[in-house]
Amino acid sequence: MPKVSAGLLLYRKRKGVLEVLLVHPGGPLWAKKDDGSWSLPKGEIEKGEEPVAVARREFREETGFNPDGDFIPLGSITQASGKIVHAWAVEGDLNARAIKSNTFPMEWPPHSGKQQEFPEVDRAEWFPMDPAKKKINKAQVSLLERLQAAILSSL
Repeated sequence: MPKVSAGLLLYRKRKGVLEVLLVHPGGPLWAKKDDGSWSLPKGEIEKGEEPVAVARREFREETGFNPDGDFIPLGSITQASGKIVHAWAVEGDLNARAIKSNTFPMEWPPHSGKQQEFPEVDRAEWFPMDPAKKKINKAQVSLLERLQAAILSSL
């Protein structure tokens, strides 16, 4: 059974340019990875949980912010790992440098027996759509395209 996650894609319009907030995974395994490794804030859905509620919780846990507004359903995608991601977009703004992420424990260095804590997200950044499509996980590009289509259809 594949893992299933839910996430929020925060967007804003600055000087006529559509921008999205993406997060970079924390921990030593991701430290030197950039293009194709960013994501929308997301997390796993446990049995009995409402996906949009999970998306909101995970956004709060990974950024420290609690977005509110009209949530636009973006549908779901399947990543290369087989993980299914359900996503919603919401308009909002926040200081990307001020995020505060929850942490996770990991044995580091490998086979050392030492546990260390790492932030689940080590940074966030606002990207216009074209650069965002290079930074985000390849499977999530279609979520950006769906957001663009939804925004254009509402004009």
